[in-house]
Order: sequence, then C-alpha cells, then structure tokens
Amino acid sequence: MRRDPPGWKTISTLGGVADTGREPAARPEPLIDSRLIDREKVPPLIRAAAEWSWRLLVIGAAAMVAVKFFDRFETVMVPVALAILVSAMLVPLVDAMDRIGLPRSLAVVIAIIGALGVLSAVMTFVVEEFIKGVPALVSQVTSTVNLVRDWLVKGPLAIGDKQVGSIGNDFTSFLQHNQDKVTNGALATATTASEIVTGALLTLFLVIFFLYGGGQMWEFMTRAIPVGSRAKVRTAGVAGFGTLVGYVRATVAVALVDAVGIGTGLAILNVPLALPLASLVFLGAFVPIVGALVTGSLAVLVALVTNGWIAAVIAAAIVIGVMQLESHVLQPFLLGRSVRLHPVAVVLGIAAGLVSAGIVGGLLAVPLIAFINTAVRSLHASPDEQHAEPDDPADDSSDAPPRRHGALDEKRMYVAEPDEPKWDGAGENPGTS
Repeated sequence: MRRDPPGWKTISTLGGVADTGREPAARPEPLIDSRLIDREKVPPLIRAAAEWSWRLLVIGAAAMVAVKFFDRFETVMVPVALAILVSAMLVPLVDAMDRIGLPRSLAVVIAIIGALGVLSAVMTFVVEEFIKGVPALVSQVTSTVNLVRDWLVKGPLAIGDKQVGSIGNDFTSFLQHNQDKVTNGALATATTASEIVTGALLTLFLVIFFLYGGGQMWEFMTRAIPVGSRAKVRTAGVAGFGTLVGYVRATVAVALVDAVGIGTGLAILNVPLALPLASLVFLGAFVPIVGALVTGSLAVLVALVTNGWIAAVIAAAIVIGVMQLESHVLQPFLLGRSVRLHPVAVVLGIAAGLVSAGIVGGLLAVPLIAFINTAVRSLHASPDEQHAEPDDPADDSSDAPPRRHGALDEKRMYVAEPDEPKWDGAGENPGTS
C-alpha cells in the first residue's frame, strides 16, 4: 500500500486538486456570450450604417465646434486667416530676394512696403475715378428713372401719375419713420470700421512674422504631436501651404485677366465707373465661380441703367466671354493644378462659407478646402509621395532650387530644443537623462 508523504493532502488541497481517489469532473463548456448572438442577428448593412453614423456624428460635432469657435473669436481668427493668405502671396517674392543674398528681414520689409504701396496707389486711383464718375452716374440714373416713370404713366400699363407719385411718397415716409434704424446702422458701421482698422493692423503684424519665421512657428506648434507622427504632420502642413501659394498666385492671375477684360469692355462702351467696376471684378474673382458672376452682373446692370439695353447686351456678352476664357483656359491651366477640387465641392464650400461667416467665409472657403485636401492627401501618402513637391505651374524645371516657404533653413528666430528620440523600452530612457 502506497504511503503519501506527510502534508501531501494539505498541499494538494491548497493547489486546487484534492486527492480523493476519484476521477476529476469534466470542466463545463464556456457559455457563448449573448452579445455575440445579438450581433449576429443584426444585418451587416445595418451594422455598417451604424458605425458610419456615429463616426459622421463625431466629425459633424467637431466641425460645429470649430465653426462656433471661429464665430466667437472672429475678430482674431479672420486676421490670422487673411495673414496666412497674404503670406502665401508674398512668400515667393521674399524667397526670391532671399536667394539672391538679401537678409530675410530686409526682404520681408521690402515685400510688405511694396505691397502696401501698390495697394495704396490702386485704391487712391479707384477712389478718385469713383468720385469723378458718381455725378455722371447719378445724372444718367435720374434720366433713366424719369424714362421709366413716363413709360409707366404713358405706356401700355397706364398706371397713372398719382399712383407713380405715391411710390416716391411712400419711400420718403418709410425713411422718416425708420430714422432711428438708419442712425443705429450708421453707428454699427462706425463700430465695424474700428474693427476693420484693428483687424488690418493685426493682419499686418502677423504677416511680418509669418514671412520671417513661419516655418519655425509651425515646427514649434507641432511639438505637441507624438514623435512618431510629428514628421508626417509637419510635411502635410508644408504641402498644404504650398497649395495655398499656388492657389493665391493663380487666383491673382485669373482676377487680373477678368478685371482687364471686363473693365476694357466697359470703358469702350463709355459706361460710368468703369474702373471701379473693374476693381470689383478683380476682388470678386477671389471667390471662384460665384464672385466673377456677381460682379459681372453688377457691371451689366450699371450699363443697362446708364447706357440702355443695347450697351447692356454688349456688356453681358463681354462678361460671358471673359468668364468662358476663365473657365476653359485659365482655371484648368492655373487653378486646376493648384486646387484639385471638383466644381461642386467649390460651390458648396463657398455657400457654406457665406452662410457661416458672410463674405469673409466665402473668400476663405476654397483656400481652406484646398489646404485640408492637400494635407489629408499628404498624410495618407507613402513616404516617397509625401516628400514630392506639389505641382507648380510657374516652375516645372528640375534645375529649380528647392522652395522653402518660410525659410526653414534660415537663421532661426529662436533656438528650440531638439526633438526627444523615441525610446523602445530597452536601456536607459534618453528623455530622462
């Protein structure tokens, strides 16, 4: 008979197996999770729809928070956005002067002073032409109104002189009864003017530093990104800014062609305020598709009121011809290579920008969409594709020097600490040494 050592049963019991001399009972089969059964009952299409739905809800909530944040801090965010666009327009000039040996600080000063000088000269000339053309416009509009009034009284409608006169009286009484609203509107305009001055000064201040050290600012901002993704995020931001540079350059060229074409046609037709209207066309062209259409329609309306329907038809033909040239020649050659967006996306983006932030939103919508599109494409690209230069219609030569967009290789505004290397868990952590 086998004798167990002392304490054997105690140890066996503590170990979970009691020496009872009987065979151990079979382990019960694990129960199937009821959640798996319920999941199998849901059709795959419904599951996929639910998964997409909650993801889209999260994206929509994030977009709504961004819009509310922009609206709440509009006085600050609008100058920042405009400063980025102005920097994208001036950075090629600054980089060109930098390459020929000028100090970057001097190049920034020259570029900004030159841009302000050109803007001031153009605005002065346009305002003078506007002041000169207003009397002629008022005279011709008055004559047109009298002709319309005579047609309403003596024409086939035969409305009657008293009824036509009552329209003017009603308008006068409306202004008298709403004088307070008009006054409040003037005060609101004064407040808006002060905000415009503040925003312009802030924009100028930001442009100076964006041109001088925008690359270093971007590096500093991305230090909060984890080390493993930091390089891709930085490359995506540089690629997005490169798209903005191409977009602004192409848009200026398109706007200049629109303004010269339509303005020349209006001047030939002897339409009053031809130069101010051409300036409006130039500004409106910065809102793709919609801007040129609206400002061109305004030019046709002025031609109709001042010079009659024949001049209006000719002006409309000129506007349509210029827009066809823009759509089928200039935009595919210039904008198409800088902004790879479908026209539907452009129009919907402009509409959303106008609804959410007014004229400024419509102006910034397409550049924002273009930046996001390029940045996302860069984030999802392979390393070789990510470091490839974006398309630039102005410089396709392989011998061209690399573009820096903010002079990342220049003398830095500050000395930043180097990025901490990744620690794989072996050895001493370099971040704690």
